[in-house]
Amino acid sequence: MYDWANSAFATTIGGVMLPIFYQDVAARDLPDYLATAYFGYTSSLAMLIVVILAPFLGSIAEYSRSKRQHLMVFALLGATATVSLVFISFGDYLFTSVIMIIATIGFSGSNIFYDAFLPEITTVGERNYVSAKGFAYGYLGGGILLAVNLLMVQFPEWFGMPNTLWGIRLSFITVSVWWLLFSIPIFKNLRDIPKYDNIATVGYFQSAKAGIADIKNTFKIILQHRELIKFLIAFWLYNDAIGTIIRMAAVFGRELGIEQLWLMAAILLVQLAGFPFTLIFGKYANRIGTKNSIFICLIVYFAASVSGYFMTTALHFFILAFLVSTSQGASQAFSRSLFSTLIPERDPAKYFAFYSIFNKMQFLAPAAFAFIGHVTGNSRNGVLTLLFFLIAGGLILRTVKENPHTTKKIAQATL
Repeated sequence: MYDWANSAFATTIGGVMLPIFYQDVAARDLPDYLATAYFGYTSSLAMLIVVILAPFLGSIAEYSRSKRQHLMVFALLGATATVSLVFISFGDYLFTSVIMIIATIGFSGSNIFYDAFLPEITTVGERNYVSAKGFAYGYLGGGILLAVNLLMVQFPEWFGMPNTLWGIRLSFITVSVWWLLFSIPIFKNLRDIPKYDNIATVGYFQSAKAGIADIKNTFKIILQHRELIKFLIAFWLYNDAIGTIIRMAAVFGRELGIEQLWLMAAILLVQLAGFPFTLIFGKYANRIGTKNSIFICLIVYFAASVSGYFMTTALHFFILAFLVSTSQGASQAFSRSLFSTLIPERDPAKYFAFYSIFNKMQFLAPAAFAFIGHVTGNSRNGVLTLLFFLIAGGLILRTVKENPHTTKKIAQATL
């Protein structure tokens, strides 16, 4: 249900409403190119802060045995920042940037602790399905609210709003309420499991001090696990391509002349269709194998990238959106699941903090996409650069050896 809750931020705020609001309202008095640049700088700074904070947060949570409390704090931070967007007026681009950074930190920070619970709440044999189920519920929840929010923008009078601008503002409120309301189950019921009685729970500042000192040791441990390092590099490459496809699809479609309404509808299609496909993938992942399941997703993205080069119409865009929806959630779920089987069982939050770093390091593929498109004068050529990242990530992933003990448990669970 926490996936259901916070995916509203990823879809409505990150994917659709905030970029439009920033361009048309907050930075209205700036030239278009400068408004776009400021939005890009803000996004980069927010992700950089998350990358820097991630290992600290993971270590602190483990030492203080407070993953749930930290999850609550960052969720509240993100939801509060989101509702604050309602007060933005014309020309407030600096204030908007600050709020956007705070909201992103809240969203990404809470996910560090959320992901770290995965090894504690399920068995190895059920981990693929549980991980996939979380992403599936996220797609469904985010998609449902996004559909309502699109109606608010298109038909603001239905919701008692005077115009489209207030329809967007109302959508900010709904995201915040949705996020907090559906976080109640995890706030109320989830508890840190005291698996290691020999570690005493200490105060927050002591935890912070110990956590900071532990970052170096955790990184050294990661370097000692060859398969873990190979997986993180592979994940970085192919996930960078996947992230670029997600973020650049609407911009690329708009460049081809596809109307904004159809682009929004295609994004909604990805959210709603992603729900059943992620569940189906998760149900049969144990039979296929976690790594093989990721390979299937990468093949789908490869096909989508090649097809995207030849895309010309809104129908083509919808077909590609549907194709991506079959694998988007599954690729994320199985990557998280495979990582959880490669790390040491002790103190998972520390390792998931580093996983979060690699998950957020999505800058090489979009830079290559933009550079090639800029130099050649055709963004279609930029699409082809994504193939390199998908192929390179897949080849490195192929060399990763799964934990034999875990594989055996998965096989037994399947039988």
